[in-house]
Amino acid sequence: MQIPEDLAELGRKRIESYPVEGFVYGSGPKHAKLMLVGEAPGETEIGNGIPFSGRAGSELMKFLQMAGVTREEVYITSAVRSRPYKWGEKNGPDGTKVKRKYNRAPTAGEIMAHAPLLDYEIEQVNTPVIVTLGNIGLKRLVGKEKKVSDIHGELLVQPVLRLNGDKYEWTEKDYRIFPTFHPASIFYNRSLLELIHSDIEKLRELLRDFPMNEQPD
Repeated sequence: MQIPEDLAELGRKRIESYPVEGFVYGSGPKHAKLMLVGEAPGETEIGNGIPFSGRAGSELMKFLQMAGVTREEVYITSAVRSRPYKWGEKNGPDGTKVKRKYNRAPTAGEIMAHAPLLDYEIEQVNTPVIVTLGNIGLKRLVGKEKKVSDIHGELLVQPVLRLNGDKYEWTEKDYRIFPTFHPASIFYNRSLLELIHSDIEKLRELLRDFPMNEQPD
C-alpha cells in the first residue's frame, strides 16, 4: 500500500520550511502481519527511498526473523518521512575538516507536519499490532508522557493520537500498540540487545494470539 500522491505532496509542503531533506514513502501490504512505526529516514533511506534500509534496517530484519515474519509481510513507516539533519564536521582524507550532514531527532513541528500521513496509514493498514520503534513513534501515538524504557514489551490496547487541525485528539477506535527500542539503539548501548530480544519473543507470542486481520473490539 502507498499513500495517495496528493497526501504525499501535502506532507512535502508542510515540512519544507524545516531543515530536512528528501521524502520516503511507507512500504508494505495493506493487510499486514505487523505495522512498524519508526522515527525518520536517514541518509541511506533518502538515497534509495526504502524505509529501514541502512544499518538499523539490517538489525530490524534480524528482529523480524526472530518474530517469525518477513519484511514483505509487514508495513514499515515512520513519524516523519523526510530526513532531519544537522551540520557537523568530520576529518577528510587529508586531515582537513569537512562539513557534512548528520541525522538528528525530528522536532515536534516536523512530527506534526507529517502527522496526516501516519494518521492515514494507521487508518488504512489492517494489522493486529502496531510496533513502535523508539520513543518518537511511541510518543506520537500514545502521548509524550510515555517512555519506551518504562513500557517496552508491554501490549497497550487504547486509542491513538490523531491530528485534528492544529492539535491532536484521541481516536474513537482502540489499537494494539507494542513498544520496543529502536534497532539503532544497540549501536550506542549494546546492553539493550537482550531487552529487545525479550520483547521480540513476547511479540512472537502475541502474533499467535492475534493473527493477521484480527483487530481489537
